[in-house]
Amino acid sequence: MRSVDHVAYTVPDLDAAVAFFVDHFAGECIFFDGPFSDSEDGMARRLNVHPDAKCRLAMVRLGLTTNIELFEYSAPDQTTQPPRNSDIGGHHLALYVDDIDEGYDYVRSIPGVVVMAGPNGVAPDSPVAGQRWFYFLTPWGMHMELTSCPGGSFYAGLPGERMAPPSDRWL
Repeated sequence: MRSVDHVAYTVPDLDAAVAFFVDHFAGECIFFDGPFSDSEDGMARRLNVHPDAKCRLAMVRLGLTTNIELFEYSAPDQTTQPPRNSDIGGHHLALYVDDIDEGYDYVRSIPGVVVMAGPNGVAPDSPVAGQRWFYFLTPWGMHMELTSCPGGSFYAGLPGERMAPPSDRWL
């Protein structure tokens, strides 16, 4: 294994989700693909979805090293309520910023976004002491986070220092 290739999220409106990442987080839409369906049971066998499911997808690049694959599905048994972080399968996408306060103000200005309490800190004895962060919900309910560490030091001298660091450049 050399690296993570991409992470994937299912969204209710593919075009709106792509626009969200492109317009607000400097994403680059690499491609759209589909629609896909299968008259046999290929969707079930290959993707563990209802055999009659249909989908289309887009790949969005964020920065130098992150690819996000976005899926829009329609399926007879589809659940449309996004999972909470506490639900099995719950998730969030965290983006690193240099200035968490500026990031908080920026995210609060995006139409349709719901910002949770923050920016928050962590305990002084935490493996990532000094970190500040906050969560927000995209217009379709996906959990996201902005995070930052003090002075850009990326947790120097702490266990968190061994984490893969953010890139020095976004693009």
